[in-house]
Amino acid sequence: MPRSGQPGRSVSSRLFDVLFAFRPGRSRLTLADLTRQTGLPHATVRRLALELVEAGLLDRAPDGGFTVGIQLWQLGTLAPLSVPLRTAALPFMNDLHTALRQHVQLAVLEGTEAVLVERLSAGKAVDVMSRLGGRLPLHCSGVGKVLLAHAGPELVEQVVAQGLPTYTERTVTDPARLRSMLAECRETGVAVVREETTLGVDSVATRILNADGEVVAALSVVVGAGSVDLRAIRPAVIASGLAVSRRLGWHPSAGVR
Repeated sequence: MPRSGQPGRSVSSRLFDVLFAFRPGRSRLTLADLTRQTGLPHATVRRLALELVEAGLLDRAPDGGFTVGIQLWQLGTLAPLSVPLRTAALPFMNDLHTALRQHVQLAVLEGTEAVLVERLSAGKAVDVMSRLGGRLPLHCSGVGKVLLAHAGPELVEQVVAQGLPTYTERTVTDPARLRSMLAECRETGVAVVREETTLGVDSVATRILNADGEVVAALSVVVGAGSVDLRAIRPAVIASGLAVSRRLGWHPSAGVR
């Protein structure tokens, strides 16, 4: 919901409204789109968008549409978590991708959602709802369950209180059952999801730890339901997660927080 009608808001907060109007699935926006998404007056949106173009944070196409500029993309790549994380994870993600020719995903926690910061996919991989930079629900995706399981009871209660939306007939929406699954995930470090987010799609996910034993990300393989024995690929996913963790400085003596 746009909050731009609130009085006394700074220019920078309005600039943020314009920038954050761009999301996965909304990568190209017109002035009318930006006005609708932000709730700002058309003249204000036009002025702010042109200032962002001049700064290189947005690009403007000949037909007037706006997209994220290269300088903003370069700035995003400097995020302190994503750079070492992606660098550490990519070799092992490539190995999993080469072996399975399906989706391999890397996600971090942001608020009450999982955000995909890297993804490798084959041309014939099963269709999924996720995309690079996109968000996944915590209660019913593989990476989401791993992140939620290790995020602490306060976040679990917040997610439950917000409601557990149904994505498929197999989505777990019972809070007691979800808590039981999260407890098992904390014990094993693995989440197995069968058609909870998308029918015909299964996932095996595991945790990635930093040097202090904190879970900073989740790694998953996403495959067509029934196409792979999930028990057979589980050890490879776990081994990959541990290998990435070691590259981030983790050692078994640090344990898991």
